[in-house]
Amino acid sequence: MSNTDSSTETTTLSDEELLRYSRQLLLEPFGFEAQLRFKQANVLIIGLGGLGNPAALYLAAAGIGKLSLCDYDQLELTNLQRQILYRTDQVGEHKTHAAAANLRALNPHVQILPEKLSQPELDKQVAAADMVLDCTDNLDIRYAINAASVKHKTPLATAAAIGMEGHFTFFDPNQENAPCYQCMIPDRGQRPADNCATNGVLGPILGMMGSLQAQT
Repeated sequence: MSNTDSSTETTTLSDEELLRYSRQLLLEPFGFEAQLRFKQANVLIIGLGGLGNPAALYLAAAGIGKLSLCDYDQLELTNLQRQILYRTDQVGEHKTHAAAANLRALNPHVQILPEKLSQPELDKQVAAADMVLDCTDNLDIRYAINAASVKHKTPLATAAAIGMEGHFTFFDPNQENAPCYQCMIPDRGQRPADNCATNGVLGPILGMMGSLQAQT
């Protein structure tokens, strides 16, 4: 489904889509019905840095019908070492707009929506999504995303990386007695001083973590 043809049917696959996704359709556990579910899915990606880049690329390439992108930052030259979705000539642009343009160029069948989310809008978008990917590097935002995920019972895939280490976790609030992000990392009001800007990070580590989020 493209931004220029929002009336495209989501109950079938065109000949072009059948060809585009043929390598996925060949997978025995996957097939036509799974590809249709991809086409009908809405994934919210919050954070378009080193994690959000590979996640967004793989989801757009796979044919997820709607990707909602949220990030407040502008692209800087220092981002390009690990944020593989962007080009050098896009430095200075808002990440949401640069990412949306490049993802549309990759797959015009996917609806790409750049967003800036206030708290009420965050609740609305999380409630509407089939899956949320927390690709941020800010604990306050992570707790807000987690709270919205629990409130609206929207599955959440979260990841982080620093230096040469990373971690990935998936939470499904629809499961009885399922834990959430705050269960794993309780909010005690302390915020770590370490981040990528002070400690550095190896790009492929972010690529692996972001790919795990997309795989979920």
